[in-house]
Amino acid sequence: MPDAELNVVVMGLGYIGLPTAAIIARTGAQVLGVDVTASVVDTINSGKVHIEEVDLDGLVSGVVARGTLRASMAIAPADVFVIAVPTPFDADHAPNIGYVLQAATTIATVLKAGDTIILESTSPVGTTEKVRDLLATLRPDLKVPGRTGDQADIAIAYCPERVLPGRILVELIDNDRVIGGITPRCARKALTFYRRFVRGACVTTTAKAAEMTKLTENAFRDVNIAFANELSLIADTMGVDVWEVIRLANRHPRVNILSPGPGVGGHCIAVDPWFLVHAAPDQTPLIRTAREVNDGKTDHVIAQVAALLEATPDTPVACLGLAFKANIDDFRESPALKVAEAIARRFGDRVRIVEPYAA
Repeated sequence: MPDAELNVVVMGLGYIGLPTAAIIARTGAQVLGVDVTASVVDTINSGKVHIEEVDLDGLVSGVVARGTLRASMAIAPADVFVIAVPTPFDADHAPNIGYVLQAATTIATVLKAGDTIILESTSPVGTTEKVRDLLATLRPDLKVPGRTGDQADIAIAYCPERVLPGRILVELIDNDRVIGGITPRCARKALTFYRRFVRGACVTTTAKAAEMTKLTENAFRDVNIAFANELSLIADTMGVDVWEVIRLANRHPRVNILSPGPGVGGHCIAVDPWFLVHAAPDQTPLIRTAREVNDGKTDHVIAQVAALLEATPDTPVACLGLAFKANIDDFRESPALKVAEAIARRFGDRVRIVEPYAA
């Protein structure tokens, strides 16, 4: 199908959904972005953006002006549906896929034979199959994949994003993609879609393998960050400069220790490892411990800052930045925000906070 004839719906217009919708719209496809927040819909339809991301404002302005991207709170029929809604965890670190299932429920109202549904939200292993089962229940008139051999009416696949905030528009195109289908045919259909705008390699597999791949990537990074953070705690007790130790250790040709920090933030590395821990609690002591080390590092930083301020009672303190990394407006799970809040509660007027993206 030519790009100009392709109709795509993107469910969720947040940090992943909006850039994805805009990039697809740039190919000439007709894209409808669906979001539950009226102000988000109005902002996008005016050609503006509600999130900070390099070059996103110009891209959205252009595709809205050309008429290939529009936003709405109501869904419409399409050829491809991309689900990019949040998957948070609850207080006990259990994953919450309620937004995913709600998006699938909404899609079911307009689904027709020949359509493709792709889940991009980072999800627990087995979520794509739950989407399949839900659609089968809601639309018994359609043959769903995995239950009818190669005779399915629709295709369902999982393809997680792998992007770095600040480089999202580049990495959505250049990074390799792992595409997991409920069946091989589903994977091939999703592959055809992604090849419209992805220059990186697109590798197909099963839906469960793709889901676990995404979680594995972020758990791997979390474990490596935890090692660096634990080193910093050890060095503190020994009176050693951890930065010097890491710099020297990294001169070894097979050692590459990351930099320690105040913890881990964002909605990926700080969240996704818990999905694996929840699914297999007895098999994930390392991943669980890494999460605890990184969360605990924030408390360590708070204690250090508090001790310093108590020792210098007349000294004001400035907290420069609250996001989980530089030059973004995403405060989810941000250690910097937690540190600033704790210090402000304790030391009140002595604390000044600077955050250019604060509302």
